[in-house]
Formats: sequence, structure tokens, C-alpha cells
Amino acid sequence: MNIKLINIGFGNIVSANRIISIVSPESAPIKRIIQEARDRNMLVDATYGRRTRAVIIADSDHVILSAVQPETVAQRLNNKDDLTEES
Repeated sequence: MNIKLINIGFGNIVSANRIISIVSPESAPIKRIIQEARDRNMLVDATYGRRTRAVIIADSDHVILSAVQPETVAQRLNNKDDLTEES
């Protein structure tokens, strides 16, 4: 099984296989998704206190906040040089 890991900033890594979407946090519906995830204890804040620039939604209903631009995360997702673990 091939597990691809994506760096989402500050040494934080997410499994690429679990990502459903990568979105900008600007719109009201995304802000509502973030608040609902916080209320359900399903929010992972990986911003290290910096401004949230990308919101990653996982298939496990986890919502992950990143300080890296959505375009950068998407580029890392498509890049073959990211961290990959062979099992």
C-alpha cells in the first residue's frame, strides 16, 4: 500500500488519501463549517497562531486549518517529491 503524506506547513503532515477538499476560509459557509467542527471537537488547528489561509476537509469529518495557501497545498498534493511511505 502506498501512503502519500502532504506537508501543510510547520512540519505538520496530512495523509493525501484522506483529503476531500482544500478551500479558502473567506466565505461564510466555510466559516460555519469551521465553527461546527470546533463545536464537535473535530477541528485541527495547524496554523501555529498565524492567519488561516487554507481549510482542509478530510473524509473523517475532520477540518484542518493551515497557514499555507490552498494553491500551495494543492501543488504539494500533485508533486511527486512529497513524503511517501512504502508499506
